Amino acid sequence: MSGKIRALGLLSGGLDSTLSARILQEQGIEVLGLHFSTGFCVADRHRLIGNTNNPDKPYRNEALRAGADLHIPVELIDIKDEYLPKVLLSPKYGYGQGMNPCIDCRIFMLQKAKEIMDERGYNFVFTGEVLGQRPMSQRRQPMDNVTGNSGLEGYLLRPLSAKLLPPTIPEERGWVDREKLYGISGRSRKDQMELAAELGVVDYPQPAGGCCFLPDENYARKLRDFLTFRGTDVTHDDMMMLKVGRHFRLSDDVKVIVGRDESENTYLERFSQGRGEVWIDEFPSPLTLIEGKAAARDLELACSITARYSDGREHESVSVKWRIDGSEGQLRVAPVDDNALEEMRI
Repeated sequence: MSGKIRALGLLSGGLDSTLSARILQEQGIEVLGLHFSTGFCVADRHRLIGNTNNPDKPYRNEALRAGADLHIPVELIDIKDEYLPKVLLSPKYGYGQGMNPCIDCRIFMLQKAKEIMDERGYNFVFTGEVLGQRPMSQRRQPMDNVTGNSGLEGYLLRPLSAKLLPPTIPEERGWVDREKLYGISGRSRKDQMELAAELGVVDYPQPAGGCCFLPDENYARKLRDFLTFRGTDVTHDDMMMLKVGRHFRLSDDVKVIVGRDESENTYLERFSQGRGEVWIDEFPSPLTLIEGKAAARDLELACSITARYSDGREHESVSVKWRIDGSEGQLRVAPVDDNALEEMRI
């Protein structure tokens, strides 16, 4: 082929994908990073609510940061509308330790990447996958499944583990020098960190970290509860609500969400339309939202839970205000007992 070789890469901004892009840059290949937004990234929560664990640390999109550091363009591609029904709710290859459909997720993103490759005349696609690093999606068999089902057979390069895998078309045709690729495997990130120092990659997130909520058991438990009691009629707002607050199941029809701090209270206010609201004026307190048609007992429980998480939790009783469907009222309740609380916690 004549002209510059061009490659598309799935760029999360993590160490592995950043190194993979850098390795190809070293061979004179023009790289475009693709960052797909599924709606389940931890950074999305920080962007909308703030980093509650470290308020002084501003939000940054790691893919854009990596692109700036490497001097490569990065395209952010929103796939949320298709991701929910096609991947999350009906994964062919099932879920991982939580509700993470990792293999189906990878296939879906790579199918999108192939469409772009074909439309724009790129030569191949690469990822930062490392053989043996993740138990569900980065063993040899699932990696082969991903390659075959993505439509990228022969055109999917994994620079960090390439020497442990069959040669791809970019290697066979000399677009990429296989000898300058790597044979890294396993869960340790020591080799990648040494390679980062060698290639001048110095700013990257914690190597062992992940950016997706779906493997997290706390989030997965809330999602399973949602699907059990509400079915698969899921919206993006529903998914965002699962990332926020403490969740308690009061009955088959009613759930409450209790804000953990001021930023979560502010965020929950956006979703008060169509939901009941519970709060306390007398003391600093969370905002509690009620989902479902609350009976009198449900409303009293919601008020008691709100009292438990307010600054009046040590008082014998607390005056709690509520608003549901345009009606307002006030109940004086005792803060709920912790043992009873745990039985309702999702």
